Amino acid sequence: MDVVMSGTVLGAKPTDSPDQVSAIMGSDFAENSLDDYSMWRDYGLVEFFWARESPDHPWEGHHFTLQVHRLSYGSSSVVNKSIREQYGRFGRHLRFDELQRLLANRGVRLEDVPDVNAPAFTLHWQPASQVSVMALREREWGRSLRLGKDLVGDVHRISSSMTAEQAAGSRARYGGQDG
Repeated sequence: MDVVMSGTVLGAKPTDSPDQVSAIMGSDFAENSLDDYSMWRDYGLVEFFWARESPDHPWEGHHFTLQVHRLSYGSSSVVNKSIREQYGRFGRHLRFDELQRLLANRGVRLEDVPDVNAPAFTLHWQPASQVSVMALREREWGRSLRLGKDLVGDVHRISSSMTAEQAAGSRARYGGQDG
């Protein structure tokens, strides 16, 4: 819930450098790159992403994503040590309606944003923190109640940063869809 309100993970901003993020999240991560211009570090539940103009330029923070769906597999190692020390144990499911209720109790409202992943997923946005929340809404093609181990109504991921321009663009592009 703090991530949705602050737009940070333990104070790490999406624009922070790799060294700044690792100073907060720790050195236990997998580093991934598709080329010399993009990189992400996987801290288990949280991934931070960077880009740069060329190998001679510094990394610039782009966004982070909490892969909340990973909780459903039940491995305690998915939650980074720094996050566990701050928040304790995590359940296997984060229900969107529960998250929305907790945020509303603190005066924080999420706006619905149409998305390309509708109708299977819904997308919600918190303008002040520029955080988006994607939730599993329904099954497609006659699948069972579970997608992997996610349940309908679970939060799938929480990401930053979604700007007002991006939210408006998604509304313009997908506004006619059921989402």
